[in-house]
Amino acid sequence: MKVKDIIALLEAEVPLRWQESYDNAGLAVGNPEAEVEGVLIALDATEEVVDEAIREGAQMVITHHPIIFRPIKRLAEENRQQRTIAKAIRHGIALYAAHTNLDSAPEAGISHHLARLFGVQVEGLLEQGSEEGVGIGVVGVLPQAVETDNFLTLIKERLGVEALRHSTVRTPQVQRVAICSGSGGGLIEEAERAGADIYIAADFKYHDFVDADRMVLVDVGHFESEICAIEILFDILSKKITTFALRKSACAENPVKYKV
Repeated sequence: MKVKDIIALLEAEVPLRWQESYDNAGLAVGNPEAEVEGVLIALDATEEVVDEAIREGAQMVITHHPIIFRPIKRLAEENRQQRTIAKAIRHGIALYAAHTNLDSAPEAGISHHLARLFGVQVEGLLEQGSEEGVGIGVVGVLPQAVETDNFLTLIKERLGVEALRHSTVRTPQVQRVAICSGSGGGLIEEAERAGADIYIAADFKYHDFVDADRMVLVDVGHFESEICAIEILFDILSKKITTFALRKSACAENPVKYKV
């Protein structure tokens, strides 16, 4: 198969037209006509992931986060990003990302996945995209109201995290839930307008917590909210490519460290 063939299979499920205007999803490095015998799926295209692709004989790396998000002016191998891109080019490894187009996908989208993980029945989107059912974030309900602290414990356990950041709990029970994978601070007002009792996302700022009122804000961490993208992308492609070297990266590592 060629790079372009694998891209076509993936974009049949999560087309690039679903990405946000600020995004840079798609093929960032590589020749669409290049032959591919193996694909490695990861969250980020790090230097370690490219090294893993080289070891495993993969000619393509598919990630959630684009390796080039902001314009770069040189490729002089002065930092990790530049070294990673240069190494991929030298070894003929294509780098492709399904970012906000995956976030926005109905059913297969990351926020939808998290909703199922937490037992939330999705009723709508936080931010409607250009097509029906496509958009960023979801809002839905639990089968019945639960104690807020119990639901926080469930989130922690389902994500397998040691700690959660959350605002002061002023709502003893929650039932209506808003979710946005990755950075969700920009949709706090949308979650409030949707009547959410609790909003689960990542990268909230200090004053987001200060200003939180009735709705509980829960910051689960950016990596923690999106690591499931590896499984989602693997599932999409494994159903379409049954006889192919398709691997999930063993190098997925949270870049945010904690001293405890």
